Amino acid sequence: QPVTPGVDPESIRIGRTVDHTGVNVSGPDRYFERHLALSQAEANQLHMRYYKDYGLAIEGLVRYHKVDPMEYNTQVDDALPLEDIIKPNPQLRKLLEDIDTTKVKLWLFTNAYITHGKRVVKLLGIEDLFEGITYCDYAAPTLLCKPDKDMFAKAMREADIVEVKDCYFVDDSARNTRGAQDLGWTAVHLVEPDEPVPPQQRAAQYQISSLEELRGIFPQFFKMPISNGHAR
Repeated sequence: QPVTPGVDPESIRIGRTVDHTGVNVSGPDRYFERHLALSQAEANQLHMRYYKDYGLAIEGLVRYHKVDPMEYNTQVDDALPLEDIIKPNPQLRKLLEDIDTTKVKLWLFTNAYITHGKRVVKLLGIEDLFEGITYCDYAAPTLLCKPDKDMFAKAMREADIVEVKDCYFVDDSARNTRGAQDLGWTAVHLVEPDEPVPPQQRAAQYQISSLEELRGIFPQFFKMPISNGHAR
């Protein structure tokens, strides 16, 4: 297939789902507090700084505090009570099912470890709609994550895509969409209604507030509607 949109499971935001349900999940901050002997405010501040600087909080922990990333994954990401937070999303499933997979290879692309990424899409009820996943390998000697250009190259290799012009990428991180666009990918920045609109220049060619807007941006990648039993 000529096209591979990168879709980050985290773009179907766990954090926002937490806000909507009222469930308090602060696993990463608690980990920072416990292992670095920080106050709650200090832990949150450092967590956000590492996320901003490296695109992945664990990168800062490994770099400066010699934390074992696999231990972090077990104690934080895999320990989150996602079953209480994330439920099947029929609208999202319908959107993905309407994509013409003779034209598009659906591929997950996440900075999470594989166990967390697969768990999220399974709970959403969409795990069977993707051909593969590119993830941050916490077991590797050096962590590689978006927006590092080598991470984008890894995704292309794993999805068996040669040309950057054939890569379409949807993410809720301005840093990640900017990085994809700089490499020649077509990028879509998801900024949901409850999130502040980026004050500066757009981080990608396209900015959307709902994944449903992809239908209008890329109509050529969706199946034609059926009328009277015949495809139009």
